[in-house]
Amino acid sequence: MMFINSGLLAVAALLSSVWAVPISTQELSDMAAQGYRLLDLSPDTEPVWKTEAEKLDLMRAGIHFFDVTEVYDPTEDNSHATLSALAEKATFPSPSHSSAVTPILNTLSTSNMNSWLSTLTAFNNRYYTSTTGKQASQWIYDTLASITASRSDITVSKFTHSWAQFSVIVHVAGKSSGALTVVGAHEDSINLNSPSSGRAPGADDDGTGTVNLIEVLRALIAAGWQPATPVEFHWYSGEEAGLLGSQAIAQSYKRAGTSVKAFMELDMTGYFQPGTKEVIALEADYEDSGVTKFIQQLVDTYSKLDWAMDEPCGYACSDHASWYKQGYATGMLYEAITGEDNQRIHGTGDLTSVSGFSWAHSLEFAKVALAFVYELSA
Repeated sequence: MMFINSGLLAVAALLSSVWAVPISTQELSDMAAQGYRLLDLSPDTEPVWKTEAEKLDLMRAGIHFFDVTEVYDPTEDNSHATLSALAEKATFPSPSHSSAVTPILNTLSTSNMNSWLSTLTAFNNRYYTSTTGKQASQWIYDTLASITASRSDITVSKFTHSWAQFSVIVHVAGKSSGALTVVGAHEDSINLNSPSSGRAPGADDDGTGTVNLIEVLRALIAAGWQPATPVEFHWYSGEEAGLLGSQAIAQSYKRAGTSVKAFMELDMTGYFQPGTKEVIALEADYEDSGVTKFIQQLVDTYSKLDWAMDEPCGYACSDHASWYKQGYATGMLYEAITGEDNQRIHGTGDLTSVSGFSWAHSLEFAKVALAFVYELSA
């Protein structure tokens, strides 16, 4: 049983509603040391302290949140103002490099993606605090280091956190300087019944997005691609526990003044409900309308599927929200319209063997991701 002194219990009770004053550095340190997590549940309220058990209850209930325990800074404005700060929408020219992009799309391999996903799902789970979660991030790092070994203009780095699993970043230098184009996926998985030790293969969530981006990078490198402006590929730790890795990275980029042209997330790309129309769904909230319009054009140009706008996914539903929160222009692809998506995630049944999982379907998302990278960095 965890010992919690009466003073901290009083603080926790007080902070279960709304703070009248910002959290102090000492309070943040003391509460975190006692095992509490600071959760941002809504753009309209201040964060609240929750125990790990209470946090897990929220996750089981399907309530999205930012876990801001590691990124909350009492000296910064934490008023959520940046969530509505995108007054100027991003604009991009229509896709215009099909003669170069299409031949590379034809080299994308579902066999490669299937092989890599088999390795990822063989880990008991990829939970962000588990030993196997760290091993999975090391495997991703090693795989990317091998793929990029021939290129001196490409670096593979670990973005370490206070927990076991690290995030992985691949930086491809541009021929000239300019704003970054960034694509991301999350590498972790979770079994909501037993997060630390339960079996969580995470084939679709988000093994598919993870291997899509590995294969996109491989295909681009094999084609001798050299972007005019820099590109980054990100694999995030701790998405399932409150967008932990992507928050830390997006915040660090914002603090460094890093210019990002656009960010796009791939979170689940392998499933559509049998009998429904197969589409590429686009998230309808916490996204930039200019990025979403550009993605629509990419789908029209490079995919055999139609795009469809999804219903709003809600507050903090995936890593794109971490970038949006920092004021960056974002978009997100999703495997199907909500309700026609994979219902077997977050447990033992998230496998490629389920009816409705399709590599041909996932391939279309890889095509759009590759075109996104190429067109924006050309």
